[in-house]
Amino acid sequence: MTIGDKLRSWAKRIKRDGVTLWFAGKHPATPLHAKALGVFVVAYALSPIDLIPDFVPVLGYVDDVLLLPGLVWLTIRLLPPEVLADCRTQADVWMKTQGSKPSSRVGAVVIVLLWIGVGAALWIRLVRPRL
Repeated sequence: MTIGDKLRSWAKRIKRDGVTLWFAGKHPATPLHAKALGVFVVAYALSPIDLIPDFVPVLGYVDDVLLLPGLVWLTIRLLPPEVLADCRTQADVWMKTQGSKPSSRVGAVVIVLLWIGVGAALWIRLVRPRL
């Protein structure tokens, strides 16, 4: 198995685990702390808008390569084994029947609101005192 094959396999697992967390957020046996982190991770993962846009050199891909897989891994570790198995089965079925991951408009709205908040905070902190 080449490095490229290993990376493709890893990327498929991350994608599947993102959908797994989507189902875990709806599962009644998911602990509250795992559900809260999972909802955040899924909203961000399925959002069509990144926290750090990809056109920003180097930093644009940090969230895709490090942040998101780390958060997915952490959330998966917080799930009870039976919930994880059930949700992975649902995710596998979803991926085979739908052929793609679901998207989250709520996640996109959260990211846009976060950017607006950062912009407003910078405006208040840096620009407003100079007026």
